[in-house]
Amino acid sequence: MNFTQIHERLRLELLRRMKRGTLSVSLLARQTGFGQAHLSNFLHNRRGLSLEAMDRILAAQHMTAQDLLPAASAAPLFEDEAGRGSIPVVSHAVALFEPLVRPSAVQGMLYLPAGALQSLRPRPSPARRAWQRFVAIRIPSAEAMAMDPLVLPDALVLLDRHYSSLHAYRPNRPNLYAVRNGAHLRLRYVDFQLNRLVLRPLSIAFPVELMEVPPGESPGDMIAGRVVLILNEA
Repeated sequence: MNFTQIHERLRLELLRRMKRGTLSVSLLARQTGFGQAHLSNFLHNRRGLSLEAMDRILAAQHMTAQDLLPAASAAPLFEDEAGRGSIPVVSHAVALFEPLVRPSAVQGMLYLPAGALQSLRPRPSPARRAWQRFVAIRIPSAEAMAMDPLVLPDALVLLDRHYSSLHAYRPNRPNLYAVRNGAHLRLRYVDFQLNRLVLRPLSIAFPVELMEVPPGESPGDMIAGRVVLILNEA
C-alpha cells in the first residue's frame, strides 16, 4: 500500500466517524489545531495532507498507520500459537460501529478452546456479513444490575455480531442481545412491536423499555449482536 492509498483510507475513516456522529470537523479542528476550512477541503477531496498533518490527525484520533492497512495486513485476532481461538475485547462503541477491529482498539483478548465457536449459527443482515464476527465487551455495574444475577458487574460478554435477527436461536428460549444505547450497549431480551424494540430486563426492579427504530433503520441496525457467552468474575 502506497502513501496515496493510506491518505485516502484516512479520509474515508474520518468521514465514517462523522457519519456515525462520533466526530465533527469542528472537534477535529480543536484536536489538531488545523483550520476547519483546511480539514473540510481534505475531507471533500479538494486537497491533500502532508505526512506531518496525517500524523497529527492519527494521534488526535488515537489511531496508528497500522489501523489504515487492509484487514488482511493486520495482525490476526482469531488464533494464537497454542491454537486457541482469540477474541478481541473492545469498547462498546467499537462493538457497535466498527466493521473490522483495529489493532489499536483492542483492550485485551478472550481466549477460547479451538473450534469453540464453529457450531454457532449466524443470521446476519446483508450489511453485517463483512463484519468481523466475534467481539467481547465489559459490562459496567450500572448496566449489569438490570440483568442480575445472570450478568454481574464487570462481566466479560462475548457477542456474535453476525446474529442481529430477532428470530429465536433456540425454540422457546429468548435471545439475549447487546442493544444500542447512544454510544454504549445494554443487555436485554428484545421483542419488536409497532416499530419499537421492547427491551426486557431480568430484574423486576427495572422497567421494560420501548425504543423507537429511527427512520431508515431496521431493528437489526440497533442490535450489536447476540450474547453467546457471559463470563462473570468470581
